[in-house]
Amino acid sequence: MSAGPAGRAEVCVVACAEAWRGNGEVLAAPMGVVPAIGARLARLTFAPDLLLTDGEALLVADVPALGAKARAVEGWLPYRRHLALVAGGRRHVMMGAAQLDRYGNQNISCIGDWRRPARQLLGVRGAPANTLNNPTSYWIPRHSPRVLVEKVDMVSGVGYDRAAAAGPSATRFHRIPCVVTDLAVLDFETPGRTMRVRSLHPGVTAAELRAATGFPLEVPRDVPFTRLPSAEELRLIREVIDPDGLRAREVQG
Repeated sequence: MSAGPAGRAEVCVVACAEAWRGNGEVLAAPMGVVPAIGARLARLTFAPDLLLTDGEALLVADVPALGAKARAVEGWLPYRRHLALVAGGRRHVMMGAAQLDRYGNQNISCIGDWRRPARQLLGVRGAPANTLNNPTSYWIPRHSPRVLVEKVDMVSGVGYDRAAAAGPSATRFHRIPCVVTDLAVLDFETPGRTMRVRSLHPGVTAAELRAATGFPLEVPRDVPFTRLPSAEELRLIREVIDPDGLRAREVQG
């Protein structure tokens, strides 16, 4: 396989993997191809204690390629036990979002007035429980003003402002470690818990990022670039985890 330079998709994989750094023995719950590759990469490199599933009901001991069956199973994790992990906080999920605002409120339910939406989406699903009970990061494969919005049409996942308004019972375990998009890595490490830029992906300009965001987004002058994958990480991504190149379906380049 070609050993060319890292593409944008591979930078995004590494950025997603970094979300689980230092988490210890928790269940990784990635939603999307790039986060799934990222979780496997983290397990194979700097997060050996990370728990992975087959996406159905098994905890896997090995790290199979995307689409391949696990050869080693280490536990049984049916839906009811998975829900217990959610309630206990021993899980770090990386969800998607049809809309996400500056406080981290997420919408995966509908577009438009919820009483008569213009478009019906997945529904609220488990987003409230995820965001109030365990760390919840986000993966946005197309960073645009339609996704990064001033105000979401309906709140599915709870953001920092709404958690604070609900009080200690909501804020106790609420945490959004990061948002990874195809342009940047963002977080909420500000006094007002509003979105900020942690890093720009190589080749992305501050002007490009601002133009793709539906609310004013301050980009610090000294903001770093997202780190590139190492040679070993590139080998694992291309030859072990995603030899079929499925990552290119979510992110071009």
